[in-house]
Amino acid sequence: MNNMFSQIKGDRAIWAIATLLAIFSFLPVYSAASNLANISGTSNTFSFFLKHFMHLALGFGIMFGIHKIPYKYFRGLSMIMVPIVIVLLLVTMLQGTTIEGANASRWIKIPVVNMSFQTSTLAAVVLMVYVARYLSKIRDKNVSFKETIIPLWMPVFFILILILPANFSTTAIIFSMVVMITFIGGYPVKYLLLVIGAGVAALAMFILVAKAFPEQMPNRVDTWMSRIENFSNGEDTEADYQIEKAKIAIATGLKPLGPGKSVQKNFLPQSSSDFIFAIIIEEYGLFGGVFLLVMYSWLLFRIVIVSQKSDTIFGKLLVLAVGLPIVFQALINMAVAVELFPVTGQTLPLISSGGTSIWMTCLAIGIILSVSVKRQEIKSKEESEEENPLDILSEAI
Repeated sequence: MNNMFSQIKGDRAIWAIATLLAIFSFLPVYSAASNLANISGTSNTFSFFLKHFMHLALGFGIMFGIHKIPYKYFRGLSMIMVPIVIVLLLVTMLQGTTIEGANASRWIKIPVVNMSFQTSTLAAVVLMVYVARYLSKIRDKNVSFKETIIPLWMPVFFILILILPANFSTTAIIFSMVVMITFIGGYPVKYLLLVIGAGVAALAMFILVAKAFPEQMPNRVDTWMSRIENFSNGEDTEADYQIEKAKIAIATGLKPLGPGKSVQKNFLPQSSSDFIFAIIIEEYGLFGGVFLLVMYSWLLFRIVIVSQKSDTIFGKLLVLAVGLPIVFQALINMAVAVELFPVTGQTLPLISSGGTSIWMTCLAIGIILSVSVKRQEIKSKEESEEENPLDILSEAI
């Protein structure tokens, strides 16, 4: 056991946060398993608990393996992975999966194991690493906007265009995170404004084309617009079913029902994923909500600390690039549950069920830990190289 723990390096606080969130996740996921069992037509709720356990076990295996890789190698790996991700997104999109005429091509089947994988989540991590690599490369250079179009913005927009038809919320989050990290990385603000303007124009063009030719290009534009309209008008409609049930669950949390005793889990279709925060409040009350807020706030704090202590510009930007989206996604998930944000379909990192979300979150945390490992190695080397005054005296004698 001691030998196993000795293999775990990096920021211990981040390891603790990830472990606490994973352990806590079993309670609401198993509670919501009864709803999943009803939907799937089976009475075996333990199978969903076991599936969640396997997802987390594999996720922590990914985290452990990635944190052992020196982070400098992610610079080159991102360049290799970008074209691979583009191919995966193309394959996913060309599957032509539709639900009621809308594009729902988000997953591909993994051969042999017969498991689904959401390619856009992998694309998000790879793209953020790639952007951090490029920003560190031009950090001390004066570059024109024209020089950055092909190496930086072309991969960004190409990947986003492939994700957009099936998943607007993920596209918007990735674009927001790219803009944020480029701003932090010192990219000229005047160029960023051009990029934002181009992004808005591209989105408007896509919506116009999608509305004009809905049969030729299946999409979810109507779904996005209805969600935004329902959120902005403040009126309760049939489309607000999930939000209403989530608010009932949260209101019930003023007098918590206790572990496993949620009522709204039987009515919320996404009670174990998108709206798991509402179930947590219903069962654990204010304590459950505050616990999650503290955990993600603590994670954000440690991400900033690891970034500041990194020995290179690439390391600093890399930690922020893959770490900030985790916290941002958590805040969006909680904001949706309390109707502070339109429904997005984003999961709660390390809490919600779903293999892809867990694996990619663990991949991102593994990268952060890899950067912190390097800092520890440098610190240990500096301490070991400090000369002892007694040794100097004995050598002189």
